[in-house]
Formats: sequence, C-alpha cells, structure tokens
Amino acid sequence: MLNNLSAKERLGIERVKMPEQDAIARSRNFAEVNLGLTLEQAMREAQRCLACKSRPCVAGCPVEVAIPEFVTALAAGELTVAARILMGDNALPAVCGRVCPQEVQCEAKCVRGARGLPVAIGYLERFVADWAMANAEDLAVESRPVPTGKQIAVVGCGPAGLTAAGELARRGHEVRIFEALHDTGGVLRYGIPEFRLPKAIIDAEVARLSRLGVDIECNVIIGKTLTLGQLREQFDAVFIGNGAGLPVMLGIPGENLKGVYSANEYLTRVNLMGAGQFAESATPILRGRNVAVIGGGNTAMDCVRTARRLGAERAMIVYRRGESEMPARVEEIHHAKEEGVEFVMLTAPLAVLGDTQGWVRALACQAMELGEPDASGRRRPVPVSGSAFELPADVVINALGTRANPLLTATEPDLKLNRWGNIESDAQGATSLPGVFAGGDIVRGGATVILAMGDGKRAAAAMEAYLGQV
Repeated sequence: MLNNLSAKERLGIERVKMPEQDAIARSRNFAEVNLGLTLEQAMREAQRCLACKSRPCVAGCPVEVAIPEFVTALAAGELTVAARILMGDNALPAVCGRVCPQEVQCEAKCVRGARGLPVAIGYLERFVADWAMANAEDLAVESRPVPTGKQIAVVGCGPAGLTAAGELARRGHEVRIFEALHDTGGVLRYGIPEFRLPKAIIDAEVARLSRLGVDIECNVIIGKTLTLGQLREQFDAVFIGNGAGLPVMLGIPGENLKGVYSANEYLTRVNLMGAGQFAESATPILRGRNVAVIGGGNTAMDCVRTARRLGAERAMIVYRRGESEMPARVEEIHHAKEEGVEFVMLTAPLAVLGDTQGWVRALACQAMELGEPDASGRRRPVPVSGSAFELPADVVINALGTRANPLLTATEPDLKLNRWGNIESDAQGATSLPGVFAGGDIVRGGATVILAMGDGKRAAAAMEAYLGQV
C-alpha cells in the first residue's frame, strides 16, 4: 500500500505499459487499441505518485481534477473514493482518459518526469472511470439539488456543452441541450474513431448527465430551426458550444474531384453514419487502395488509421514539415506506424490530379526543406527547387483543420466575432451579449477535447454568478 512505501521505493517503480491489441490485427478492425490496465497494474502505477504538496499536475489540468487525491485513493485500493473524487471534478472522465493529451498537460507537470517518466495519470483516469461505469451500484447515486427555477439553453452536445450542462445541472438549474445532429456527443462521436473512443463510452457518460436532469434535444439547428435570439427570449442564460465544423481546404486545383474528402466528412461518414462497419451503409465511403491524408494533427492520424482499417494497401500521411514538428500526439503517431501507415514528410501538395472520368488518380507534390522559424516558432517549410513529383492516390483526405460555421452567428449581428469568425469571449466565457456565454472550438478554433471541457466548466461558474444577479 502507498503508506507503507518510502519515497525511494516509489521512485524505483517503473511506469506501467498500456496493454494493446496486436498491431497487425487491429489495423483491420475498429475495436479499441488500448485495452486498459488491470487492478494490480493500476494500483502499482498509482503508487509511483509522490503526493507532492505543490500538486503541479492539477495546474496542468484544464478542468483541475484533484489528481493526487484520486491517485492516492487508487493506490490504497479505495476505488469508490477515487471514483467520487474524479467524477466530482470531471464530467467526462472515461473520455478524457482516452483522448486527452496528458503528456503535454498534467503529466508534463508531474515531478516524476524530472528524473524519468511521469506518473501515467491518463491511464489511471481511464481505469477509475471505467471501474465506476462497471460498478455504478457501489457509488452513491448523485442526488438532484433543489431546483433554482432558472432555465439554461446549451447549444451543442460536444465536450464543452456536456461539461457546462453537467456543472449547471449540479447547481440546480434546468438545462436543455440543443444538438444539430441526430445523436449525442458532438465531435466525440463524429470526429473520433471507435478504436480510440468507443461509442459505448460516450453513451454511458451522456446517460450519467441525463440522470442529473439534463434534457437533450437532437435534430435542432440553432440558426435554422431556432435562432439565438429566440433562445435568449426563452431561457435565462445560454451557453454556445457548437464547435467549429466548417472544413479548411487547401485551395489547390482538383479539390472538387471525385475521391476528395474533408476530414470532417470522411470521419462523420465512418463514425456517425456507420460506413466503416456496415457494407450496406446508407451513407457509404470510398475505400481507396492508395489513400493520402494531408495534415499532421490528431485528426489526420484518425483519418489515415481509419483508411487503413477500411482496407487501404497504402495509407499515407502527407505533411509539409518533419515528424518532430507534427502536432499529433506521440502515441497516435506510434500506433499509426505500427499499423503500417506511411509518413511522407517534408512534402507539400500542389494539386489533386484526376483521370478522364473525374476520379482522383494522384497527388502532385513538391519536396520541402525547413527554413527559419515563422510566427508560430516552428521552422517554415521552403520549397526545394525542381523537386515536383506525383504520389499515386485514389482517395485524398484534407485534414488541415476547421473553422467556425457562420450559421448560428449570422442570426445575431450584435454577437462579436473575431476576424476568423469565432465568437469573442472573456476568460470566463462571457460574450458581447448579456447572458450569453461560449466556449470550445467556436471560441478557440480547432483545439482539444479537454480545453473545450475547461471552457465549459469555467463558463458554468460564470453563468452561476450571472444568474444570481438577474
């Protein structure tokens, strides 16, 4: 047990390795890659925590989970205590334990990382959250608070909206989420593949919020079915967390050819519409032999690994910088390589080339080299003279990011936007409209699940203060 181990003994424990599906087998199925820790593995890893008084890991967490406390409880085998602590701070712990970039957040702050590897906080979060879902009867049912009589509208059922809704429901407010799609979860469901985030996990997390009294209405497009102005008239406050779902395209010749997808469309067809699992899907997907994915982030990794599972013989990442500059998680890059993904680095697409029937046949490319750093601090890619070449491809997927869809914001001219069309808000999520708050990708542009959740949590606290004044 933790209390019986000295600091020296804890420092001597090696970091646990996550059990995984075999790489060859998993490259042809959509089952989850990471299999999860055993109780013995989780407790042993938790015992690596030094329970330092400064708690820097908490400062690195956008939703400020009490990490040392839940880890200490896990190390002692007190799983019920650990689960209550974790779920009290995090509305979607089983999701975060799978897709959160802990290596640049909580684990990056862990003092163990100064001399070796940090505590595997993400693995432990997943273990405790999964245990809680499997042992719900051992946890006290979260009682509903006394109703305040205040009604809150939440736009979007993604990570920001779900977090804000959960926080506000716990405060006794009546919360209704309006979701444009026909199912819950937002980007968690349509944007993240099953092999990284099983849909059953999303369903369980959403069901837990529903038990708190959160009402979810799907197939409602704010800006079309209802306007933001109508929501302001009907509700005491509004939180906007509808994401940034408009794809960014390269603007190169040939992007209108058959066989070119945006990452949003490609992943939505597979993840939300079932095109990857059902041969007779009503929303089919092209299963190319040679698939080129343009981009180097986590979405690009999701696309290329999905293409591999759909049967691509050659699934390629085409990225204009080098691997060390890729923004994707190291774990995702590692998994992709194991699964046979090819990395075509320092390569910039010039055009998508088609055949006489209008189908993609190749990607015209140019080799690049890295020059001086740009405004982002990364070295700027510079074309190599005379280096143009063709990369055979029958499917091309553009995974360069997303921007705000103006459908909602266009209905409210007094809602202040920045030059990219994102909603402007202060640090607590308050917008230019009284009683209207916002967070997640609609404010940040493309970002991570956990940052969106942090926005939702902060905005909920600010909305509570606002509601107390109206």
